Amino acid sequence: MTEPLTAAPEHKKRSFPSTYTILAGVTVAVWLLAFIIPAGAYDVDDKGRTVAGSYHRVEDTKSFGGRLRDLFLAPVNGLYGIQDGTTGQVGPDLTGELYGAAAVFLFVLAVGAFITVAFATGALDRGIGRLAYRLRNRSLLLIVGIMVVFSIAGTVEGFAEETLGFYALLVPLTLALGYDRMTAVGMIICGAGVGVLCSTVNPFATGTASSAAGIPLGQGIVLRLAMLVVLTAATIAYVLWYARRVKAAPDRSWSGWLPGDQDVQAEDHEPEAMTGRQRAVLWLVAFTFAFMIFAIIPWAEVINGPDATSFPWQLDWFFPELTAWFLVGAAVIGLVGGLGETRMTEAIGKGFGDFVGAGIVIVLARGVTVIMNNTQITSTVLHALEGVVRGTSSAVFAIAVYLVNIPLALLIPSTSGHATLAMPIMAPLADFANVPRSLVVTAWQSASGWANLVTPTTAVVTGGLALAKVRYDRYVKFVAPLLGILFVLTCAFLALGALFG
Repeated sequence: MTEPLTAAPEHKKRSFPSTYTILAGVTVAVWLLAFIIPAGAYDVDDKGRTVAGSYHRVEDTKSFGGRLRDLFLAPVNGLYGIQDGTTGQVGPDLTGELYGAAAVFLFVLAVGAFITVAFATGALDRGIGRLAYRLRNRSLLLIVGIMVVFSIAGTVEGFAEETLGFYALLVPLTLALGYDRMTAVGMIICGAGVGVLCSTVNPFATGTASSAAGIPLGQGIVLRLAMLVVLTAATIAYVLWYARRVKAAPDRSWSGWLPGDQDVQAEDHEPEAMTGRQRAVLWLVAFTFAFMIFAIIPWAEVINGPDATSFPWQLDWFFPELTAWFLVGAAVIGLVGGLGETRMTEAIGKGFGDFVGAGIVIVLARGVTVIMNNTQITSTVLHALEGVVRGTSSAVFAIAVYLVNIPLALLIPSTSGHATLAMPIMAPLADFANVPRSLVVTAWQSASGWANLVTPTTAVVTGGLALAKVRYDRYVKFVAPLLGILFVLTCAFLALGALFG
């Protein structure tokens, strides 16, 4: 008797690993590479700047048990690791300065609480609906406007992690206008990112690098302004191309659609008018974000140079103050919106829960840099790249500086940390290549900005994608063509700067 045929078992479709898995893999990979790459260091002067030609190997005193402990504690160190002022090592039980991302982590939670309370009042939903209705035939202008503002903020003061606060506002608005989540990601990450790439007076990038190179902040600004205009226009054009494509054919979305995404389209009829409380909440939300931007800009350094003393009215806020600002803002909006104590506290708790995933991603990314720091391999990588740019023509030299700094930027997401380490080495090489040191600054910051558009170890990318609920592999697919365009344009500008500088 013949046995009945049975259907072949269905194979589960493999999905791309989550952001947590990717970062865990990167952590283990960097930890393993640290066994191969020898430890090294550069001498530093009294201002903490690296001394050119001073690279030397250092004794690797860390035992296997110590390395295993670093791997085990990487997420903990990524949150609240302390860097010892003498040894430079990072650990949770040391004495020194905070190295972990606790400040950014709490900032993300505070923004989550603020936005969730604002949505609980009904003001943002109603406001987004009315704005989507009014812009239903001119929505591309909204994309252009937001990207221009973010690019300006990026070029002036390095607007990067601060963009994390805008996802909860812009993702629902973008969906309501008929676009997908990737369009919102492109507006935010690429809009601010191209501004940082073309930093003109950004004190955290241009200021730090110019100071390390021993040149004024304004030197080379004409080339960087030209780059800002051209590269921002190219980035906006790319995002608009994608947005038009998705709106015309939703099935061609690179981010995909989550349940309910396509149910928040702009209505064909005008939504109900807003109440007085809701209008007040919207004004408070706008004021909160506008004041945040004012409070974080180092106005004196932007206007008078990197070593300028802060103006009396300058706030110089950073993540601790911003976290408190958004928590206070959440309470004020809850009261103005008429939520009452019970609903307001529930909304704050829900906001913490909804945004904690993005905060954990940021912590995991910081844990990778802790391993690199504790194994002292970063300087060795820099020393290997240093030899690539020697003995080349001026145009080739400028492009070579750009190329060798891209992998270094992937390893060091911090622009100020990257500048402090690399510029004292790279800047003196410009003198031998007969190019201005400002061109090295431009090449360096372009590499840093380009890499930070895609590197998974920066909070701007991984944290932003977690907030937008977009997978990293799909974002890479989206941004890859743009990276190619920006790469070619940047090389062309650097070559022209070397030939005519």
